[in-house]
Amino acid sequence: MMSIACKRSLVLVAFGFAVAPFCSAGNVMRGAKANHRAGDTPAIAEYFGTKSRYEEVNPHLIDDALAVNESLLKLPYNDCVPVHLTAVIRHGTRYPTAKNIKKLHQLHKVVLEKAQDLGEGWLDEIKNRWKMDYTDDIDGNIAEKGREDHRNLAVRLAKTFPSLFTADNFRQDRMQFITSTKPRCEDSAKAFIQGLVMHHWELKGPLDVEKHLQRNDNLMRFFEHCRRFVVDVEENKTALKEVDLFKTKAEMKTVLEKVASRLHTAYSDLTPDLIEAAFYLCSYEFAIKTVNSPWCNLFDEEDAKVLEYGNDLKQYWKRTYGHEINQKSSCPLFHDLFERLDKAAEDSKKFATVEKPVTIQVGHAETLLPLLSLMGFFKDEVPLTSDNFAQQQNRTFRSSQIVPYASNLVFVLHRCRDSHRVQLLLNEKPLPFPRSSDPAPEYHSLRDLYGELLEGCDARRECELPNHNLSNAEL
Repeated sequence: MMSIACKRSLVLVAFGFAVAPFCSAGNVMRGAKANHRAGDTPAIAEYFGTKSRYEEVNPHLIDDALAVNESLLKLPYNDCVPVHLTAVIRHGTRYPTAKNIKKLHQLHKVVLEKAQDLGEGWLDEIKNRWKMDYTDDIDGNIAEKGREDHRNLAVRLAKTFPSLFTADNFRQDRMQFITSTKPRCEDSAKAFIQGLVMHHWELKGPLDVEKHLQRNDNLMRFFEHCRRFVVDVEENKTALKEVDLFKTKAEMKTVLEKVASRLHTAYSDLTPDLIEAAFYLCSYEFAIKTVNSPWCNLFDEEDAKVLEYGNDLKQYWKRTYGHEINQKSSCPLFHDLFERLDKAAEDSKKFATVEKPVTIQVGHAETLLPLLSLMGFFKDEVPLTSDNFAQQQNRTFRSSQIVPYASNLVFVLHRCRDSHRVQLLLNEKPLPFPRSSDPAPEYHSLRDLYGELLEGCDARRECELPNHNLSNAEL
């Protein structure tokens, strides 16, 4: 007998979607156990930073990709109903970018030419059987696993908030889908829509996915439009000096020595960049193919902690608390979120219904991290630097936990008896607002909490450069 998931995939094909074979044995859309065993998981998987699988944050999804922990999300108020949801979501699992692919090929060449196989089976596999199939044409593109990430997330959110993700709201264009112009984000947004169609498979007739998409880089790639960020951080060679310094520290040198020993090659054959490439090759193989790659044998847990910290340093200094402009660059998205909440709260008061019950915004880790830091989340008392790796082992800023593939920040506005309340979820788990123990603070209190940013945080002023920093061509 054909499963429901297979029937639903046929419905998508009938609607004109380019759909992967959902009926295959390993397909996670079945809601049954995924094509994965605990023994397949690299021991270092929880340290992959921004290259982490979403399942490392929510391991219950390994057994059931559509599972929802309703008790975790239930509010302690009996008189509240959700009236609006805005989600800012990172694209799903992707292939490496062309820049990283170049490093992967350099690494592979070094191992093939320099490493000595003294009988280790995993090294023999790398040298003689493993195939380098990462090529420039897949530059940062979405993987099929990335589409699954978003289809599954759409179903879980629809199950969690059924009164918002209704078939009628979808039919009547009362849901918004905003994406950056990067193909991996567009494809993720399309997959999210596919997931909704699969959840509401009674929807009839052809579906023009393009009609539902709005592309807006000012919101989803705001960092490209902030001149101060581009000049002072993106193009400034000293902005990430802590990242560069960490590559020279004893912790990183120890990792290089250990990897050189495992490869039976000279220490001088390796560089920190090649070590990082090998670490992320392990992560790509696992996230994209669900394979415990032989490359993973190059590292133990202590190595992984060092390499994770190096990645966190980069995110800290380039996207979050390292430089104030990192956070302030997200002002357009911050104001957009509160404008949606304001409009939804006003609609709810006046009409008892909301014009746009759902807004889905698909961007990048670089979209989420500045916004989270602007709002005061995951800020450690002591800044992350190249010198305090040992002291930062219990840090709150861990990109592996915050922005894995398909990470999502969800604002849910609830109408309650005497007020509106806002529930915040990160990766489908409650995230308390700073300086608040309330699982869903009243909306007016939340606006008070962020009053200074709501009154200020002017992107034009924050991102403007003083004249002396501009080239003559820009004057």
